[in-house]
Amino acid sequence: MEEKITDMKVTGIIAEYNPFHKGHEYQIKKARELTGADYIIVVMSGDFTQRGAPALLDKYTRASMALACGADLVLELPVRYACASAEFFAGGAVSILDGLGVVDSLCFGSESGDTGKIAASAQALLFAETDDQYRRHIRQAQKEGLSYPAARAKALNLSAETDAQFWTLPNNILGIEYCKALALSQSRIRPLTIRRQGSAYHEESLPTAPCRQEEEIFSSATAIRKALLEGTGFHTVKASLPEPTWPIWETHLNQQGLLSEQDFSLLIHYRLLIEAQNGYRKYADITPDLSDKLKKNLNNYTDWKSFCQLLNTKDLTYARASRCLTHILLNLTQENQGAGKTARFPSYARPLAFTKKAAPLLNAIKTNANIPYLPKLSAAAPLLTPFTAQMLREDIQASHIYQTVLCQKYHTPFTNEYQRQLPIT
Repeated sequence: MEEKITDMKVTGIIAEYNPFHKGHEYQIKKARELTGADYIIVVMSGDFTQRGAPALLDKYTRASMALACGADLVLELPVRYACASAEFFAGGAVSILDGLGVVDSLCFGSESGDTGKIAASAQALLFAETDDQYRRHIRQAQKEGLSYPAARAKALNLSAETDAQFWTLPNNILGIEYCKALALSQSRIRPLTIRRQGSAYHEESLPTAPCRQEEEIFSSATAIRKALLEGTGFHTVKASLPEPTWPIWETHLNQQGLLSEQDFSLLIHYRLLIEAQNGYRKYADITPDLSDKLKKNLNNYTDWKSFCQLLNTKDLTYARASRCLTHILLNLTQENQGAGKTARFPSYARPLAFTKKAAPLLNAIKTNANIPYLPKLSAAAPLLTPFTAQMLREDIQASHIYQTVLCQKYHTPFTNEYQRQLPIT
């Protein structure tokens, strides 16, 4: 990649913000402090997330929260990458940051907090993935019922002493994939990790006491979602959310509300029924065995969550089952996902929100980017290849599906993606 034509320092962050909490605010502040960044760019999942579920809040609301807490520009991660495994999620997001031509650093959270170890692990993994024996060990471990991260850790341990826990912690996994993606694209972007603060990634309980000396409460997104979806009220999670986001929360909750996978139960049942005759193997992440399993259990379908629990076995996690349902719901296919990987994750930069003071950053992107910058959907078509045009159609369709369910649930007007006014602060 050519050197960028700008003196500004720009740091990238890859996130879902589902929802935006104090840990995310801490990361943005720490990233700016450690890198001396003039601007922070966030590549964020849209209305559907990697865990195979709709986001709690729509993408524009979450992007506004990021701006309120220090981000300068939020770009949408195409749904094809946002709802995929860690490798595709990371590859798609890194391709956007790299394609902007202005980003110096990629800052991400991890349980390890050791940039050198994560980067070295990425290099080791790149080397191992060229080895047929390693791949055979992975397949065998998965047949024994291990998750893919655990199977990978076991396969790596066959030839080297490796900290297995390091390889199976969720933020470490993503960090390794970010570094892999940077290496494969020969990017000039430097990785930098910050140790995750407070509750563990999967912790389901809100902390009862501050986790830091500064009297901050760092709850997990899992715990916040659980509390809100169980109807305990906004006041129960308010201490876990940055104060600048409170007015945005209150406005959104007064006008609309929250969504979960349960709200899409009827839609996914319909999709499963109409696709049953041909099976589901054309969709991303769905093997022939899983397709047969979906068909076999279809008569037992009651709702999204219960169906995923029914499918959940030692070799199929709830998250993967839910992600597969999302792929069926949104028509995300194996063929398109594979073509994206082969082509090194082609993409575009579609803004969801930005600050007025980011004008120099936007001008620098327009000058330096080697991917299309799409501030207006109506003007996007001439800038896209057939491949990226299909990706954009997927993004628009996914958001329209999300908005349809949201508006039906809360009896509010539907807003077409082409009519959206971007949040600018």
